[in-house]
Amino acid sequence: MRDQLIGLAEEAGEIGLAYFRNAGGAPGVEEKGHLDLVTLADREVEAFLFAGLQRLFPEDGICGEEGSSLNPDAPRQWVIDPIDGTFNFVRGMDPWAVSIGLYAQGSPAFGVIHAPARRETLSGGRDAEVLLNGKVVPPLPALDSRRGVIAVGFSTDTPVEKELAAIRFILEDMKMSYRHCGSTTAAFLMLAAGQVDACLGFGVRSWDVMAALPMIERLGGVSTIDWPSSDILQKFDYIAGSAEAVALARPILDRRPA
Repeated sequence: MRDQLIGLAEEAGEIGLAYFRNAGGAPGVEEKGHLDLVTLADREVEAFLFAGLQRLFPEDGICGEEGSSLNPDAPRQWVIDPIDGTFNFVRGMDPWAVSIGLYAQGSPAFGVIHAPARRETLSGGRDAEVLLNGKVVPPLPALDSRRGVIAVGFSTDTPVEKELAAIRFILEDMKMSYRHCGSTTAAFLMLAAGQVDACLGFGVRSWDVMAALPMIERLGGVSTIDWPSSDILQKFDYIAGSAEAVALARPILDRRPA
């Protein structure tokens, strides 16, 4: 299964990369909301992934960011984000990725993240070791708070006060730093590589995290999302990463802006 999904993600990435390299910029850009973009590339890549997953796993369900849906009541669901980081993609920045995640037995089970512009492919999950470009990824490192850093990602409708309260908590209460790369999956690539200690997100969807979370948990990390009481179509506020970093950052989810 891993090789099939990696092949599918890489082919989908080539479709996106052809648009990304277009000298005139990404064509067919539309606004779903303020600073919330969708491109012709998003739709074409999602259609390609949808057809490929339907061919490979005909009895499973599929749920895509751009509206693709098949067998929504199937016990196994493939949750896809054709281009996570569309704003980066449109502006010519390389933190964007194709994301394919499997939801099974009530929680994220397996995932593939392929970042074509960076030539990085991360795969693995609940019952499969995590590989980056074919090499085994070591467990998440222990937290060194003197060099601690949290990757943050906010939806376009997150209140500014909520964003500022989170950043203030990281800087003042946790005495750590933060990074915002504009793509949840790119942030998870950083987490898997040990470059950040946790990922914090407000207003994310399941297609933003479904591929990454089973890999992070396989690497010894934890997540605050309670999947048994959640719906894969809802929005989430979450923290995922090393157990110590998540415990220290957990109050952010309960804080209210001043």
